[in-house]
Amino acid sequence: MYLQGKDPIFRHKRKNANPYRILVLFVLIIFFFTVLNGIVKGEVQPLFLPTPTPTRSTDSYMVEGQTHFDAGNLDAAIAAFRRATELNPQDPDLLAELARIQVYSSALLTTDAEKTQRLAEALEVIDRAKELAPDNSQVLAVRAFVLNWSSNPFLVDQETSRDLMNRAESEAVMALQLDTTNTLALAYYAEVLVSQMKWNQAFQYIQQAMERDPTLMDVHRIMAFTYETLGDYNMAIQSYQRAIEIMPNYTYLYIAIGRIFRHLQLYDQALEYFATAANLNAQLGIKDPTPYLTIANTYAQDGEFFAAAMNVQRALSFTPSNPAVYGQLGVVYHRSRNYEGAILALECAIDGCSAEQSCEIRRCNPDVDPMVSVEGLPLTGSTAVHYFTYGSVLAALHRRGDDKCDRALVVLAQLRERYPDEPTIMGIVRAGEEICSYARAPITEETEIEEQEPIIPGPVVPDRQDEPEEEEY
Repeated sequence: MYLQGKDPIFRHKRKNANPYRILVLFVLIIFFFTVLNGIVKGEVQPLFLPTPTPTRSTDSYMVEGQTHFDAGNLDAAIAAFRRATELNPQDPDLLAELARIQVYSSALLTTDAEKTQRLAEALEVIDRAKELAPDNSQVLAVRAFVLNWSSNPFLVDQETSRDLMNRAESEAVMALQLDTTNTLALAYYAEVLVSQMKWNQAFQYIQQAMERDPTLMDVHRIMAFTYETLGDYNMAIQSYQRAIEIMPNYTYLYIAIGRIFRHLQLYDQALEYFATAANLNAQLGIKDPTPYLTIANTYAQDGEFFAAAMNVQRALSFTPSNPAVYGQLGVVYHRSRNYEGAILALECAIDGCSAEQSCEIRRCNPDVDPMVSVEGLPLTGSTAVHYFTYGSVLAALHRRGDDKCDRALVVLAQLRERYPDEPTIMGIVRAGEEICSYARAPITEETEIEEQEPIIPGPVVPDRQDEPEEEEY
């Protein structure tokens, strides 16, 4: 049936399309297509994915650093504490602990330059801590520790050493005034007093620290150092052993005990402790030449020069660019009467040498071993033995027509200028100068006969460069 005038009831009325709506839909389609394409190509990351590296807290780095320190890996401990201070640069206690570990790590370095740099880094860190908390007893105690070790006369001149030591004493006294119960302040003050040769006061303060908290490694170490300085070696060894019970992976403590046994000429016991230090480093994957240098020095003192040279070569495999180790090797060669080998090694230590020359001294394989050049060592208290050994052996092996005496006199002149009041060094300097003066005299029949045999240089004192700086305080 058809009803006129009405549209069919089942047919909808058409409306005109909205052009703006179509445009919006078109833009959205293009946008989502672009995002989807970016996700497929890896250019866009989907939302709500976890971050590739979770954000770590300051506490986690502190725990990691303390774990590494307890394990004896001080470089890793320093790296962890540095990251912690980057996250929380306003924490003075965190900075103080970083500085403390940096100081302890300096005892395991082999050159004066490395030790000086590490101690300077520690002083910079503890200075920042003091700026943040000038009345923090712990910060001042650690600052006394840093300043005291920085006053090592092998690293600074006598006037600077006295100044640093006095500043260390002031910081320790202030730390105790702020907190009389601060055990580390007592211990570090005792160490400063030992450095100042105030034995009775030092012993009183370290005994107080021991009574207050015998669980601290620092307290037993400083007690041992006090006994060692006073010549009570048995008690010093016992105190170092108690420190080892608290921190069994810190190789410095084993080296300290071995050094005492070596001083007592108990070489087997000394080698046992030095070997323990080397094995601990091997277990931790730490390539530290110090234990091998102490082993080499012990063998050399016992007259076992071949074993000594082998251990120095082992140390060189860890630090092929370290001039101090070449110097140690040169001294060992000299004492074993391998004078030509001594000249090569000592020249590398003092004047520096090319990668090819250092490889020759190390007896390395150029296709496998690292090829590195070496920078020479400046004349300091711990390198003087390298200089006067080098000068004396050059003078002894001089022959007319070569330049050995020319080189020897340059080295001996440096020693004369630096150590005019040191009788042992000046005796060696004068002997070398006399040899060269004789060798340069006009040729006569008698001199031609006498020059057929080399003038063997006299003995030199054993190299002490491998020993921790603390013993020299």
